[in-house]
Amino acid sequence: VRLVESGGGLVQSGGSLKLSCAASGRTFSDGVFGWYRQAPGTKRDLVASITSGGGTTYVDSVQGRFTISRDNDRSSVYLSMNSLTPEDTAVYYCNVESQWYAYWGQGTQVTVSA
Repeated sequence: VRLVESGGGLVQSGGSLKLSCAASGRTFSDGVFGWYRQAPGTKRDLVASITSGGGTTYVDSVQGRFTISRDNDRSSVYLSMNSLTPEDTAVYYCNVESQWYAYWGQGTQVTVSA
């Protein structure tokens, strides 16, 4: 099983990025996909999640700026990030889990300059 994130990079404050996570190795249609982030010296926190039925949740700090989506046919999940601020700088990790499994990607760096 592999989860591979892409789309991170350096962007100016106010800019946008779209992260992608491609999952392979098994069926994930029943799983909940999540995007987490971890800044230096902090713990890894959930940013957004999406259920198999398309239900979404967001942490308050990204509500209205980030959008999570998934493509079950391609076992992929995306995170569109708008109006980025330096506080969004972190390594972003893709996660998928159900009651039977939990997998993580290797992370992708997002850096927002002031």
